[in-house]
Amino acid sequence: MTAFETSRNRNTELNAFLEIFGEARYPESTGPLAGMTVAVKDVLALKDARLTCGSKFLEPFHSLYTATCVQRLIDAGASIVGKTNMDEFAMGSSNENSAYGPARNPWDTTRVPGGSSGGSAVAAAIGACNVALGTDTGGSIRQPAAFCGVVGLKPTYGRISRYGLTAFASSFDTVGTFSRSLEDAARALEVMAGYDEHDATSAQVPVENYSQALNQDVKGLRIGLPKEYFGEGIEPDVRRLVEAARAKLQKAGCKMVEVSMPHTKYSIADYYILTTAEASSNLARFDGIRYGRRAGGEDATRYATLEETYRKSRTEGFGREVKRRIMLGTYVLSSGYYDAYYTRAQRVRRLIREDFVRAFERCDALLTPTTPTTAFKLGEKISDPLAMYLNDIFTVSANLAGVPAISVPVGLDSNGLPVGAQLISRHFDESTLFRLSKEIHVPLIPE
Repeated sequence: MTAFETSRNRNTELNAFLEIFGEARYPESTGPLAGMTVAVKDVLALKDARLTCGSKFLEPFHSLYTATCVQRLIDAGASIVGKTNMDEFAMGSSNENSAYGPARNPWDTTRVPGGSSGGSAVAAAIGACNVALGTDTGGSIRQPAAFCGVVGLKPTYGRISRYGLTAFASSFDTVGTFSRSLEDAARALEVMAGYDEHDATSAQVPVENYSQALNQDVKGLRIGLPKEYFGEGIEPDVRRLVEAARAKLQKAGCKMVEVSMPHTKYSIADYYILTTAEASSNLARFDGIRYGRRAGGEDATRYATLEETYRKSRTEGFGREVKRRIMLGTYVLSSGYYDAYYTRAQRVRRLIREDFVRAFERCDALLTPTTPTTAFKLGEKISDPLAMYLNDIFTVSANLAGVPAISVPVGLDSNGLPVGAQLISRHFDESTLFRLSKEIHVPLIPE
């Protein structure tokens, strides 16, 4: 069964795709990625395809151009199989905020696949593609990768161009990949990485041969175990399997080093102040005038004022979680509160980044759980935003610091659900992540 057939046959059950393409969309190629199939999170532009961002606001919108990272894959010979489901505007940790219904976890369809890139995680897990593109603002690749039992890579901020990515929080958003194999993740990153003149935040840093890194041993590498990531709240099976991964690295010749990252406890609060502030600014462009949903359709006389058109369009077009984050962000940026919240949060962000700098003076990479639990039930946390936000407690710090991180499946818990371990390395040192990941990767395929 081809990737295109798999995506169609299982989509009714799992709701991983919002749009599925035919096999003839791209001709056969002899490029370096010839034969590779790719699913694209519906927050990345693909010319003439839908670009909904999981929102009713953009339901009728079709992109006029293709994102740089997607175009580089196409130019290298990859075939795009479809656009995947996601939390609206990438705001969520369960895919339940999608305006088109949640994607479902292929290991247990009563459970969430994680978010916001849930559809991409599911697509990779069931073999509907070799690689699925996602975005990671605070864990939106690594958390669903852990929940669905696949490899989820968040590169260094600036490693992959954001041109063609609909922004949620511009200083956090990072394009990355889901895949069953480390080899496919490495090959895709080699093609997508690198400077792009269309994105001023893309880094002019040489792109390494990540595939070659998979053949290098890890003897002598120092692995930091941050004590703040191994406290209370971790399910016993998660702790057990991450400890087993640590033992594998130690057996392969790595040295274990305990490190402290004291500002980790502020990361969730810091993240939700800064990202909502950026979201408030970025989503102001969705006004019902230039593109997307307009309340009252094309009847320009239906509402008396421009402000009323804005208000009605946004009320109808945005979901509850998006509205919540816009309001939070507007509040922390408002007069009288800017210094108390936003300015202070930027200072804390610097302290969190310095924690990583100091840690990497003593080690080459960090090993942590990706998530404190395995995939939770659909509906279990949707009415409790704080409980939902805390699911990203081990992932947001890497985004605050801009460092690369990867979630690798390390086994199944006692209920048969995947568990992921997270590795974090220095800026632009994705090669070390690949070297270490191969030592702990346990391939998992849902039935």
